[in-house]
Amino acid sequence: MSTSIISTFPSLIRVGHVHHFKKKETLLNDGDICDSVFIIEKGCVRSWFNGDGHDVTFQFFFEGDVVTSFESLKRNLPALYNIETITEARLRVISKNELVQLLDRDNSIKQAVDDYIAERLYHYQALFISRIKNNPQQRYEELLNLQPDIFDKVPHHYIATYLGMTPVSLSRIKAKNK
Repeated sequence: MSTSIISTFPSLIRVGHVHHFKKKETLLNDGDICDSVFIIEKGCVRSWFNGDGHDVTFQFFFEGDVVTSFESLKRNLPALYNIETITEARLRVISKNELVQLLDRDNSIKQAVDDYIAERLYHYQALFISRIKNNPQQRYEELLNLQPDIFDKVPHHYIATYLGMTPVSLSRIKAKNK
């Protein structure tokens, strides 16, 4: 979400528990059934999968963002991707049971979750279309316009996989655009 879900819904502070995670710690493995929602209070997280032996990042999450495999959480299906911390992170972990109880009690939070899922679906569609129609230079420029500070927060090799290119290609594109 564009604004922090905790600032929008301070009642979330009373739900779940805060946990501290080390850099590169796995929150969800592909193939596992997701049973938690994570709200990032501090740090950076990514979703990724293994594509033909290569690590492919497809989403980054920052402070105030919610991260989970909603599909797995809702349908009890195996997750299609991994979720891991990029940096040390402080996350509010809300169990599936706590979330269900919260959604039953508070329609405004239920609406916020629905809005967030719709926003994520839009993001995935835009990424999918960009990968098909745009060349690497265009994808780089698009990311730079949408999230110029991402290059300060995320290691460049993760950004390269997110953009569908090698780290060497990303370095060349960045050098060309200076």
